Amino acid sequence: MTQTPPTPDSTTEDSASLPCIMVFNANDPSGAGGLSADLTTMASASGYALPVVTGTYIRDTSEIRNHVAFDEDAVDDQARCALEDITVSAFKAGFLGSPDNVSTVAEIVSDYPEVPLVTYIGDLSWWDELSIDTYLDALSELLLPQTTVLVGNHGSLCRWLLPDWESDRPPGPRDVARAAAEHGVSYTLVTGFNAPDQHLESHLATPESVLATARYERFEATFAGAGETLSAALTALLAAGADLQTAVAESLTYLDQCLDAGFQPGMGHAVPDRMFWAHDEDEEDANTPSEGEEPVQAMDFPLDNTRH
Repeated sequence: MTQTPPTPDSTTEDSASLPCIMVFNANDPSGAGGLSADLTTMASASGYALPVVTGTYIRDTSEIRNHVAFDEDAVDDQARCALEDITVSAFKAGFLGSPDNVSTVAEIVSDYPEVPLVTYIGDLSWWDELSIDTYLDALSELLLPQTTVLVGNHGSLCRWLLPDWESDRPPGPRDVARAAAEHGVSYTLVTGFNAPDQHLESHLATPESVLATARYERFEATFAGAGETLSAALTALLAAGADLQTAVAESLTYLDQCLDAGFQPGMGHAVPDRMFWAHDEDEEDANTPSEGEEPVQAMDFPLDNTRH
């Protein structure tokens, strides 16, 4: 007999098992970053992504050649319609494309002050200088005051937040966090610190202290989309209820594994394999429960000891 699907009135609270995350980002036809990275990463973390398209890159795996921004009303309509229907547990802001879109997204998230917001700043060097300045000014004024965690590469964040740095030593994680906190950011996850012996470090910091540090061996390959992957994983884990330090540690480990399994789909840079766990036949066979055993629930990212 065919069962009748439950109506909204008869649906129990337990039926909504996946945390819902609204992500504002640009489409990336190369699959390297943008919404492509967000969707696959959040799905890997057992999160349900609500993608709001802010525009589209014109790019391949080598470089971003241009960008076409959506109208701010189109961005607002996408988000408002979904938010009237679905309760979100976190927001992520990627590349928003224009100061008008920054203003629109800032207004939307301001209606949900209890929901964490992760803001990711990628490399904008492909853009013209005037566009970069006006865009970052809008972010500083409108979105950073609402940002829970700011994620970005050390070089990108320093060029933006500490343009007048005069010391002979490079800014440390607390220096970057202090500059971000002046705009209202609570926590800063800074990646790409140069460390001895061909290693890179990532630091979760506040102006007062460094809360977590991870060191990884450099990959020989150049990757596109690593920062998008990290920030999407962090957002999904926070949406699932993980504490910040645990979410940072697991998202960094996940990124490391994605890069370790990365591949080169075109003639440009390598990309992370965000679904590496889904097609590892040896690991799948090893994890298949024997007769009488209960299957393990896939609530977290698969972790190993990779430290690239």
